[in-house]
Amino acid sequence: MEVAVRTLLVWCPDWPVVAAEIVGVTTPSEPVAVMAANRVLACSESARREGVRRGLRRRDAQGRCPQLVVIEHDPGRDARAFEPVVAAVEEVVAGVEVLRPGVCAVAARGPARYFGGEEAAAEQIVEQVALACAVECQIGIADGMFAAGIAARAGRVVEAGRSRDFLSGVPVEALDEPELGDLLKRLGIKTLGDFAALPPGDVLTRFGFGGALAHRLASGADHRPLAVRRPPPDLAVEETYDEVLDRVDVAAFAGRALAERLHDRLSAYGLACTRLGIEAVTADGQELFRVWRHDGMLTSAAIAERVRWQLDGWLTGARRGHQARPTAGLMRLRLVPEGVLAHVGLQPGLWGEAGDGRERAHRAFSRVQGLLGPDSVLTAVVGGGRSGDDQVRLVPWGDERVPVRPAAEHGEPIAGIETVALLGPESTAPVKAPVKDVKAPVKEELPPWPGRMPRPAPAIVLAHPLPAAVHDEDGNPVTVSARLEVSGPPATVRIDRREPVAVTGWAGPWPVDERWWAAKESRRRARFQMLLADGRALLLSLSGGRWMVEAVYD
Repeated sequence: MEVAVRTLLVWCPDWPVVAAEIVGVTTPSEPVAVMAANRVLACSESARREGVRRGLRRRDAQGRCPQLVVIEHDPGRDARAFEPVVAAVEEVVAGVEVLRPGVCAVAARGPARYFGGEEAAAEQIVEQVALACAVECQIGIADGMFAAGIAARAGRVVEAGRSRDFLSGVPVEALDEPELGDLLKRLGIKTLGDFAALPPGDVLTRFGFGGALAHRLASGADHRPLAVRRPPPDLAVEETYDEVLDRVDVAAFAGRALAERLHDRLSAYGLACTRLGIEAVTADGQELFRVWRHDGMLTSAAIAERVRWQLDGWLTGARRGHQARPTAGLMRLRLVPEGVLAHVGLQPGLWGEAGDGRERAHRAFSRVQGLLGPDSVLTAVVGGGRSGDDQVRLVPWGDERVPVRPAAEHGEPIAGIETVALLGPESTAPVKAPVKDVKAPVKEELPPWPGRMPRPAPAIVLAHPLPAAVHDEDGNPVTVSARLEVSGPPATVRIDRREPVAVTGWAGPWPVDERWWAAKESRRRARFQMLLADGRALLLSLSGGRWMVEAVYD
């Protein structure tokens, strides 16, 4: 078996919690849990003393610690806050590789020879990180990245050539492969030593390539057995800018265009990279450099994401206690693929979901953004809300299409009853109690947004609602009482001082009382769907005695 590289790994425990503390989201004294997919991803020491553990559901964690402060996971926040830590490590050693926010590694041979031993090098790094960033970290040194990561949890230095013995008593859960770990335990294999004792050929036959790679890790080999080569010099891409990049949004847009160029160049050679070097030079000559490592092949979106994280970290300088910004704006960016291997590409989709057409459209939109700015091409992201004006968010093309407020599938307002969109004047709409926002414990499923308008959704949402007047057959203004009783069937609608138009069908009221606990943000109104004699279908709302046209149906 090949000898793994002696590796020094720096691990910052509970990094998502520490990152939230650094940027000011939380305080060190309160119990904190960072949630991802409604489960605890990381928690503070005070939360652990109350019984909170990683993997718990949100409700279970809050049940064990009622005063628990819950925040959502933000990978960008973790990356920005980790940049000063990496910079502090680089002040002691060179050639730092970032595995993920909270974990970085370096070859141990150079620092050990310079400082007179591996323990001395580890002490220097721990002291430097504590002084520069006020962050606690632990060091693990072993043969290979995986063994060093396990050693860092205990702050140990494993002797050279003894990584397999060190890993032999570690549970199989350390592989971070839930399905494989569960299967191994059911087969009676509970430790990495038991797993490593199996013949490699039999493991490959029974568990496939993923199991064979996990077997290498359990055996003490490095977790990257692929034979990468040094990329040719012409694979790197760089750009010099006439105006300095001193804003995060401008720098991120420039970095995304550079990431696209790098990915296109690698694809032309049939290559993909697993490590990405990001270089930047400021206006006064300061040089910045960072290496990002990825467990897999970096796609175009993944390259752009890591460039954005790194530029955000450099320009904002989220170091605890003081700013660690560059001395001037950035004048030159350079991306260097440092781990390159052959890549066969993607098979075009049968129905067009992938392939040349999609790539051509993406390049065309990116070109338009390059000429007119990132906000020149926008796409709609539908999220949660109770009205058309707060359910749709426009994001620039290429940005992450994630709704700010997630929501479950749009169902009927009354279970088992199909909603009729428009009723005649002689019909009576169902009267319901107003729906209020309730601060209830968050369930595992997505929020249903009670009080959301029934289907169908309006086609056009007016940016500026139009004033209107609604009258009944006797010419009296239509009102809604506190008990949601309509004073009379709507007969005519007058929009913005125009001629009144007869109402041929209507439905409502659909009441909603939003953010009632915040006086400045509260909004109480009753909404109606109305069909007019000229063929138009409108969504109107009544709030404070004033009628407004909010949206138009097809």
